[in-house]
Amino acid sequence: MLVQRLLLTTGLIALGTTAMAQNTAVKFGTNWVAQAEHGGFYQAAADGTYAACGLDVTIVPGGPQVNNRASLLAGQIEFSMGGSSLDAFMAVQEGVPVVAVSAIFQKDPQVIVTHPGKAETFADLVKLDKLLIGDAGVITFWAWMQKAYGFKPEQREVYTFSAAPLIANENWGMQGYLSSEPFFVEKETGWKPDVFLMADAGYTAYSTTIETMAPTIAEKPEVVKCFVDGSAKGWYNYLYGDNTAANALIKADNPEMSDEAIAYGVNAMKEYGIVDSGDTETMGIGAMTDEKMADFYAKMVEVGALPEGLDIKAGYTLQFVNQGVGLDLKP
Repeated sequence: MLVQRLLLTTGLIALGTTAMAQNTAVKFGTNWVAQAEHGGFYQAAADGTYAACGLDVTIVPGGPQVNNRASLLAGQIEFSMGGSSLDAFMAVQEGVPVVAVSAIFQKDPQVIVTHPGKAETFADLVKLDKLLIGDAGVITFWAWMQKAYGFKPEQREVYTFSAAPLIANENWGMQGYLSSEPFFVEKETGWKPDVFLMADAGYTAYSTTIETMAPTIAEKPEVVKCFVDGSAKGWYNYLYGDNTAANALIKADNPEMSDEAIAYGVNAMKEYGIVDSGDTETMGIGAMTDEKMADFYAKMVEVGALPEGLDIKAGYTLQFVNQGVGLDLKP
């Protein structure tokens, strides 16, 4: 397989042995409009962290009409933001030489949102009358919820990205993104919803991965290392330092983003350990392990989302992570 050959070649190249020109221009495409969940990348651009190792990084925001994965495949950008571990596995399945080189989110931010006091644990959610689940989640986390916790297919109602059905039905639940739906439900109703993080219930996907093409790893490992290391440092500084400049860049790219929404997102990421928890405590932000990748792959095979026998290691590499980069920046 092309990916395997290129990664084998990469293993023979010692990082740092290839000189990188200063101010090497690269583009990083995100998977949605600018928000707090992209903050560490904006931080590294704003405070000179990328520039310090020789990169001139342009962040290309995603959005409903933007497909930065396609831009990566077309060679228009050097790095893109993956959604989850599933993207890496599907790249292998499709024979696409896209490789995950870092996992910024140790926990997938997918949640179930409910009215206050309707459940004490994730397992208690099976008692709800209905759950609003979008089509994209049916074969992944909804299938996993049924297999792991006994949710019934008939409990599902189609989520159309409106919280109105949840608000009107107090014994319903709704899928959401940790820093999005809970925030807007509270703004709309005045009551604080209960939030149940799927990751804490066993949905072990990484999220907000950094992806690049296998040829980039083989031919420009020093560029990949600079971007991965710079992003890790950027995330430490964004979460634990002065993130004012980064937030200004976020709002410049997304004028609809408010200071209140950004603050909510940062606090949620810290409270739930989305970026910095588990393996990152010793390996650094961006950590990935073969064990966690294999665990999530097994879950997706079990529910029929992926076939057995994929060489999942062709879809990611540990070459640039788990080296403790940025740990000294954490208070």
